[in-house]
Amino acid sequence: MSCLFCQIVSGEKAASVVLDEARCFAFLDHRPLFPGHVLLVPRSHFETLAELPPELIEPLFAQTRRLAIAVEAATGADGTFIAMNNKVSQSVPHLHVHVVPRRKGDGLRGFFWPRQKYADASERQAIAERIRKALAG
Repeated sequence: MSCLFCQIVSGEKAASVVLDEARCFAFLDHRPLFPGHVLLVPRSHFETLAELPPELIEPLFAQTRRLAIAVEAATGADGTFIAMNNKVSQSVPHLHVHVVPRRKGDGLRGFFWPRQKYADASERQAIAERIRKALAG
């Protein structure tokens, strides 16, 4: 088993576990953005959100919600930042959700890239239409 997160879930590698449920597992990030930064993973190995079976979507996001509430309470944070990389910038190829405690003025900039503008309304509408068509199948 070469996946680091699978090794953590199985107990082969040590981690500071905060949630151990039938379908999900969560532990502290070893290089946190802020203390209390948690990683939530499905117990089974799936690399991306697209691979996650429909029956695991609700449990994963229900636990994300629970962790957001718990991390905020446990750290005295003002809120949380929830993030998931899919392929690009995914340092471990096992689906995982970041739950990061946030405080107003905490200086977090790493997840916030420069924003762009659409060239015009027609470009925006064309992209929206392409996404709607992709959703339709």
